[in-house]
Amino acid sequence: MSPSTRKSIDAGGELTDRFGRRIHYVRLSITDRCDLRCVYCMSENMRFLPRNQLLTLEEMARLGRCFSELGVTRIRITGGEPLVRRNATWLFERLGETPGIRDLALTTNGSQLRQHAQALKNAGVKRINISLDSLKPERFRRITRLGDIDKTLDGIEAAIRCGFERIKLNSVILKNRNHDEILDLTRFAIDQGIDLSFIEEMPLGVIADHDRAEAYYPSDAIRLDLERAFELLPTTETTGGPSKYYRIAGTETRVGFISPHSHNFCGDCNRVRVTAEGRLLLCLGQEHSVDLRRALRANPCDDAPVKQTIVSAMDLKPRGHDFNLSGQPLVLRHMNATGG
Repeated sequence: MSPSTRKSIDAGGELTDRFGRRIHYVRLSITDRCDLRCVYCMSENMRFLPRNQLLTLEEMARLGRCFSELGVTRIRITGGEPLVRRNATWLFERLGETPGIRDLALTTNGSQLRQHAQALKNAGVKRINISLDSLKPERFRRITRLGDIDKTLDGIEAAIRCGFERIKLNSVILKNRNHDEILDLTRFAIDQGIDLSFIEEMPLGVIADHDRAEAYYPSDAIRLDLERAFELLPTTETTGGPSKYYRIAGTETRVGFISPHSHNFCGDCNRVRVTAEGRLLLCLGQEHSVDLRRALRANPCDDAPVKQTIVSAMDLKPRGHDFNLSGQPLVLRHMNATGG
């Protein structure tokens, strides 16, 4: 065990990697399945994990407790589409009751929110990110392959009605696919009184829909588009993730930029991911992982070995990712298997 790992234990259980970065944010995927097939996220004919390979909800709740006892204060539930997981609300309730978890959040495509928004709010979810890449019904269906934009818009409306602390739209911008909607998406967010992040495409997994290098639309180009219509005010505000935020003058809306290519955000990375089958991913753009499912099932009544596995894994966390837009992706798992 490295000195940095030993120090983190002695300091009261906080997770610190070998570069001195404190890890207090976990993105926990509860399924790789989704009711959409977004072109940048997965291939059209996906093979999903057999259900018996997934962590149980009880194991996920146990992991949440282990992470909280190691100093994690933020958990975001991701997928796939988390709300297609049967009895997902039960897990939100357990995590919402977990001491030390101050920020329980969700990333969703919004298709199931109309049915679940109030239960999620009651369970303790504070923030929701909702994917919305187009406001045009036919284009929305083209990007999502299966999506009905009315379901997502209804979900956004339901979330707003429930009064979550923060609601944010996530828009992946692809050149010549939806980059002409940047202003419309921003005006929609302003009209709804919610935030918006624009995301550069993550090159995870092999896809056949488009050439990622050709479709790349950098954050700097998005910002220039926005500045033609809005005054952007720099802010130091953060939600704990990688977005760099600006206030839109005269509104309540913040616009963020997630820029894995043009403005690498690894230097202050504070997060790890857990996949639905229990792989602890130390980096979005690297294959380093540790099998937490094995640790959980080998020690059903003892959390100490599970926590030790998590702590020891911090020595495997790399300095950062190195995404490549041309040729084969360096990471073969798709985004739905990575966990949002």
